[in-house]
Amino acid sequence: MVMPMPTEGSEPLLPRKQRDGGDDGAASSHDHFDGASFSGAVFNLSTTIVGAGIMALPATMKVLGLVPGLILVMLAAVLTDASIELLVRFSRAVGATSYGEAMGDAFGAFGRGLLQLCVVVNNVGVMVVYMIIIGDVLSGKSSSGGVHHHGVIEGWFGPNRWNGRFSILVIVTLGVFTPLTCFKRVDSLKYTSALSVALAVVFVVITAGITTIKLMRGQIPMPKLFPDVHDWSSTWRLFTAAPVLVTAYICHYNVHPIHNELKDHSQIRPIVRASLLLCLAVYTTTSFFGFLLFGEATLDDVLANFDSDLGIPYSLVLDDAVRVSYVLHLMLVFPIVFHALRFNMDGLLFPSARPLSSDNRRFGAITAALLMVIFLAANFVPNIWDAFQFTGATAAVAIAYIFPAGMALRDRHGIATKGDKYLAVFMIVLALVANGVAVYSDACLGTF
Repeated sequence: MVMPMPTEGSEPLLPRKQRDGGDDGAASSHDHFDGASFSGAVFNLSTTIVGAGIMALPATMKVLGLVPGLILVMLAAVLTDASIELLVRFSRAVGATSYGEAMGDAFGAFGRGLLQLCVVVNNVGVMVVYMIIIGDVLSGKSSSGGVHHHGVIEGWFGPNRWNGRFSILVIVTLGVFTPLTCFKRVDSLKYTSALSVALAVVFVVITAGITTIKLMRGQIPMPKLFPDVHDWSSTWRLFTAAPVLVTAYICHYNVHPIHNELKDHSQIRPIVRASLLLCLAVYTTTSFFGFLLFGEATLDDVLANFDSDLGIPYSLVLDDAVRVSYVLHLMLVFPIVFHALRFNMDGLLFPSARPLSSDNRRFGAITAALLMVIFLAANFVPNIWDAFQFTGATAAVAIAYIFPAGMALRDRHGIATKGDKYLAVFMIVLALVANGVAVYSDACLGTF
């Protein structure tokens, strides 16, 4: 039987289950939760989007040139908005309160399980990378050539046992990640998410300020506006930027839990668009000023450029301010991504169990096990950046584009328009091309 599709202003379906990354993860009703606010939802969704990927955007400008690079950053936001619109619309058509339920309706238990697996692969990879960056920035790292890059805390206090990589990550995991990942509702993270967005803005403001000062001093040459294409190798290199752009706005796995906790469920579309606009502003300014500041010396991770003299007064202080603000930002992004990971892992392991939020023992065991896996991976396999870029990109494009497009093409309830079908085919082709680029660049070019 086909369920009627609720209109934008109709009374929404309330959450029924607390299973994969789409459930609300709410605690029991006795805590008198009245619903999440618009601003809190915007901050939580924006924090889901802006993670470590922002650091790769200036490098994509180096590859593509400023003009096509910035245009593609904007087009990626438009495409993400379209894919989320498909996801929300097809979820409403079946009364699904989670991404997994919507996939289950379209493709059965296999589709639901595949979605959950992709979220687990993507989010574990992302959070391991977060922890590696935090360790590198705070405690330093040694490159393959034997050159040691001093960490912020190491620079302040000198090398000690307590500020080594392992010790720093133990402190961060126990002191920051553990308490923040124990919240059962996404809305409980709204203040940390707001602070996380503010710290990303601090990074942008400092970078823009440094760039402006150097421009006024005439220390910055004219940036490359368009790509330099002169042979097959340089042509192929243009496509290596595709995975970064295609996955820049991934947040789909947290749309349902944020939607389920809202006071007014009809606000989800304005919330998505407000979040995308906020992140677009952060992305375009970071891309522009980051590439303008470092030009052809821009590294794949622009944060690594803030490890040397910037050629202006108080350079070392500004270097540390940029790195510390961004590390704090990543620490606060971690729990919002972890929330979806935990519930999707629970859905894979215990598909028929009672809601996770009502089983404290299972909740605590899954939380502790996942934190331990991420911690160990970041400490003992610290050179997995490329591998997790690959797994994260391939799983992420499936979550963001292939699965919503697949639901539109499947169209079990006859609500897809001809435009939806064309859009779905385009998104699937784009995702497959991005995956192919990720595989080839990881295997052959060694660059992402």
